[in-house]
Amino acid sequence: MRQIRIHDTLTNAPRVLEPRDPGKVGIYACGPTVYGRIHVGNARPFVVFSLLKRFLEHEGYEVKLVVNVTDVNDKIYAAAEDRGIGSEELAREMTHGYVADTDGLALGRPDAEPKAAETIGRIVDLIRVLVDQGAAYPAGEGDVYFRVGAFSDYGKLSNRALEDMQQGEDDADRAGIKEAPQDFALWKGRKAGEDTAWPSPWGEGRPGWHIECSAMAEEILGVDFDIHGGGADLIFPHHENEIAQTEAARHKPLARIWMHNGMVRLEGEKMAKSVGNIRLLHEALAAVGRDTLIMYFVSGHYRQPLVYSEDALADARGAVERVRDFALRLDPDAPVPPEAGDYSERFYAALADDFNTPAARAALFDWITEANRRIDAGERIGVGPLHEMLRVLGLENLLDADEKPDDDAVRLLEEREDARRSRDFATADARRDELAGRGWIVRDTPAGPQLVRQR
Repeated sequence: MRQIRIHDTLTNAPRVLEPRDPGKVGIYACGPTVYGRIHVGNARPFVVFSLLKRFLEHEGYEVKLVVNVTDVNDKIYAAAEDRGIGSEELAREMTHGYVADTDGLALGRPDAEPKAAETIGRIVDLIRVLVDQGAAYPAGEGDVYFRVGAFSDYGKLSNRALEDMQQGEDDADRAGIKEAPQDFALWKGRKAGEDTAWPSPWGEGRPGWHIECSAMAEEILGVDFDIHGGGADLIFPHHENEIAQTEAARHKPLARIWMHNGMVRLEGEKMAKSVGNIRLLHEALAAVGRDTLIMYFVSGHYRQPLVYSEDALADARGAVERVRDFALRLDPDAPVPPEAGDYSERFYAALADDFNTPAARAALFDWITEANRRIDAGERIGVGPLHEMLRVLGLENLLDADEKPDDDAVRLLEEREDARRSRDFATADARRDELAGRGWIVRDTPAGPQLVRQR
């Protein structure tokens, strides 16, 4: 296996992937809080870690990808109240929507998709350990807080000064309840208007957000697993708090590498429901298509912000069509020149160097350029390594045969070609326009003109 390096947020440096269990890689990526339909920004980590799994499997690893669903959260209570329905009903509805929307990406499902509401026993057990060890304390009416002062390494992920680390838990209402403003909730006693609660040693209530992921990750992957991922907006407080909870309870690291993707931005701002500048995933899939959206995601390095714009989508659309056009020129029975292996090696070397999908994409298109040059010169070129390269990027379907044209479309194409041979270009253009109106594009290939379905 080649050496794979991933940028680790904790050390702020590339780190060589050295799995806890040789030959196996465990990945936990934070999934959505299901209080609304997910947007394109929410989809980026789903795509990044789904494709990372594909690459690692290509390299010979056995990979388990875990993406959780946060179905117990303050935002869900608020959204359910706004709609006048129960929080459990809203969470079920939006979980179904999340699965349907991400199924539209056609990258497969994660190996495990745990839900917070189904992990309550494990969560309570973890909180009990923290309380018993003095790292957490009961307070108020059934609440339990993590004692940040008991964990000397707090802040090592986000590198923030302690006074700058506010938890966003409406501290004004908790003045005099918490020992320190940086302490955060592990368990929240049941409050008026909340329609779900579970029993615990501290009274009925529900878990805090951060403890949910620590418990779900440990239950499935254990501690000291290989890669913990998510959006960069989760570094603080969410992932900072996960580290503190697990290390205080287990005296071992939660994960070896902390891998964070950049935000998707629309008109210069982070795409977020709270801001209102969002493009819902299912709307984007309907508008631009699955292939264009995946190509858009791999066009940028996962750690960098990605701008969602018409120009970026047009570039992705053009790249998709370029692959499809190239696929039409390939001869499945022809050999592949040995030089193709050089481009393939560049492709995988780029992915091994901090999962650099733009560099990998560049190697892919360099091979397409070289192969087209050879085909233009009369050489027959086979598929070779192209299928696996595209599979790793989630785009192997671009090599699939397109939908067969109907008899009327074939007739119009024949009439267009007859008119061109007769130099009757007006009729040829008219037939081309008729085909376009039926959703067909004429592509000229070495084997003659072919009809390709518009996308």
